[in-house]
Amino acid sequence: MTVRERIEKLQELMKKQDIQIYIVPTADYHQSEYVGEHFKARKYLTGFTGSAGTAVVLQDRAYLWTDGRYFIQAAQELQGSGIILQKAGEPDVPAMEAFLKQELPESGVIGFDGRTVGVAKGQEYAKIASDKGGSVRYDLDLMDEIWEERPALSEKPAFLLDIRYAGESVEHKLARVREAMEEQKADVLVITSLDDIGWLLNIRGNDVEYFPLLLSYAVVGKDGVELYADERKFSDEMKAYFRENHVTLYPYDGIYGRMKTFTKEQKVMLDPEQMNYALFSNISGEVQKIQAENPIVLMKAVKNPVEAENIRNAHIKDGIAHTKFMYWLKTNIGKERITEMTASAKLEEFRGMQEHYMGSSFGPISAYKEHAACAHYSSTPETDVELKTEGLFLTDTGGHYWEGSTDITRTVALGEITGEMRRHFTTVVCSMLHLADARFLHGCSGLTLDYAAREPFWRQGLNYNHGTGHGVGYLGNIHEPPVNFHWKRVPGKSKYPALEVRMVITDEPGIYIEGSHGIRIENELMVAEGEKNEYGQFLHFEILTYVPIDLDAIALELMTEQEKKLLNDYHQKVYEKIGPHLTEEERCWLREYTRAIG
Repeated sequence: MTVRERIEKLQELMKKQDIQIYIVPTADYHQSEYVGEHFKARKYLTGFTGSAGTAVVLQDRAYLWTDGRYFIQAAQELQGSGIILQKAGEPDVPAMEAFLKQELPESGVIGFDGRTVGVAKGQEYAKIASDKGGSVRYDLDLMDEIWEERPALSEKPAFLLDIRYAGESVEHKLARVREAMEEQKADVLVITSLDDIGWLLNIRGNDVEYFPLLLSYAVVGKDGVELYADERKFSDEMKAYFRENHVTLYPYDGIYGRMKTFTKEQKVMLDPEQMNYALFSNISGEVQKIQAENPIVLMKAVKNPVEAENIRNAHIKDGIAHTKFMYWLKTNIGKERITEMTASAKLEEFRGMQEHYMGSSFGPISAYKEHAACAHYSSTPETDVELKTEGLFLTDTGGHYWEGSTDITRTVALGEITGEMRRHFTTVVCSMLHLADARFLHGCSGLTLDYAAREPFWRQGLNYNHGTGHGVGYLGNIHEPPVNFHWKRVPGKSKYPALEVRMVITDEPGIYIEGSHGIRIENELMVAEGEKNEYGQFLHFEILTYVPIDLDAIALELMTEQEKKLLNDYHQKVYEKIGPHLTEEERCWLREYTRAIG
């Protein structure tokens, strides 16, 4: 079926069910940012392949809301579909909720699969419908009825994360979690986020593309843990491990029935920002609900000393691979045919040579010239282009190693570039360096510090339409909430926690010029302890990523002496840390590309 035919088929089902508006988000049952193939219903329905977006279908037309990362990409992919693109946050574009209020007729019904919609959203949809004298239907997965050959749920095996990588035992983690439960006077804690369950039990899986996570739910009690997952995924060794740690296995879908068994005498702690609407609605109104942030979120964001040291080692491996790739690219461009996709495959090949490499940590971005203006462009056989000895080429990639996960972006000049490109490149580099060099008091958040990165842009009347950085998980989500750098409070993101020692966060400013070029430079940072004096505890950042920044694209005259020093100091460390692991030819090249400037 074409996209138009899928929309029409969905609209036919809506009419049969007397549903006026049907919502299809980009979500699984766990409010995960990235989802497995079984859950990519919005992609199937609309043809839009970006990782964020919501389809809103009326009985006679269809819309797609997405954010600034995907405006260009969505406009291209929706062509000919009849779907109307709504650029979220842009002037004259209504918020999706305002649109629903406007378009839902009196006594109308809003439909959605309640397993794929968060509590707050579900409650908001219910209120919008109620205000119109209508209702919601959250028990219908209409997409399942139109999706031909829908991929099955993953059946891949789970695995244990050894203490030498996890750095903390399950017993100790559970003690910390139960202490947090005791503070809230909770009898049980319901956990629905995959990365939090993986962290708590030191287990991982292969159920989400690019993320080593296990489809599961957990209920933590005072004496044991109920784990709801496909039992076939666990070896006898893992089952014995669960018994040792008082973890009892139940069927994956059994969680929905379990929610109905809580009694009014029990105090159930849950995080409404992580739970889906269907699960929440299954809990009786008589049950005492303690709605609070899942305590694991911040526990997990602060890496323990073992994790921190492992992460440093993972970044050395990743730096070796990426530096080898840059050398290969710079010395072979124009001599052999290289495309976006073959270049991406070559980078993956270099990563695969590193010990303990497990695979990509997210879908690689390999974007040449104007393709890089789409912040989250994904090259396909249809869009794959050959790289020439001109213009800019951007790669945003990462890897999972047993020692941790990485995320790095580099933009390189493949030949002649314009003066504007050079100015933009230098602005991005200076922005990244400014933030990495920040010194700040404990208590500051990413909301406070984002200005350090934006200032070089704003001084020129420029900006970029995404956050400057995100938290990074340890063999979990590469975009790990709640840590982030952003200059303003974003609707739906109410948490801007203070930065703590050993939190890991990316530093990735960029600029995107439609039809011309895109530039982004990304390093990972770890929060480190500075001096403590009468003013308080000072903090700074330790740079984790060590890969050269392309001096061929720098405009030295646009940099201050301090910015030149920051770049020189960084490049000196790159050479010291990565050089010893390269061949003589690669090392000579690296020496030239990390030379002191100015």
